[in-house]
Formats: sequence, C-alpha cells, structure tokens
Amino acid sequence: MAELVVRGVDELLVHKLRERAAANGRSEEAEHREILIQALRQTTRNSLAEVLASMPDVGEDADFARCT
Repeated sequence: MAELVVRGVDELLVHKLRERAAANGRSEEAEHREILIQALRQTTRNSLAEVLASMPDVGEDADFARCT
C-alpha cells in the first residue's frame, strides 16, 4: 500500500484533525484516510436522459411558451 506525506500543513488544521479523530474514536492516520475516501469517492452521475426522464410532468408545452 502507498504512503502519503503532506508537508506545510497549518498548525490549526492539524489541531482540528486531531480533535476530529478523537471525536470519531479513530487514530489520526485513520481519520486522514477517511477524509480522503470521502473527498475522493467516485459518485455515480445520472446521464442527461435519466435526469430528463425523472422530471415530473407539470403541464403542457403551451404552458411554457415564451411571451413576446
């Protein structure tokens, strides 16, 4: 498994990470891994066709005609 080293992190941020790890009952390293997982997890995206198909039928096309 790969290792990751992050340098130049603000001390306040490090303190907040320690607090968050403690609050979640994890080691700092485990908390860092969880943050990375949450931030970088692949989310599935709906296609345009799926988004359009999921839109409710709210009226007739004439209801949305442009007024000139």
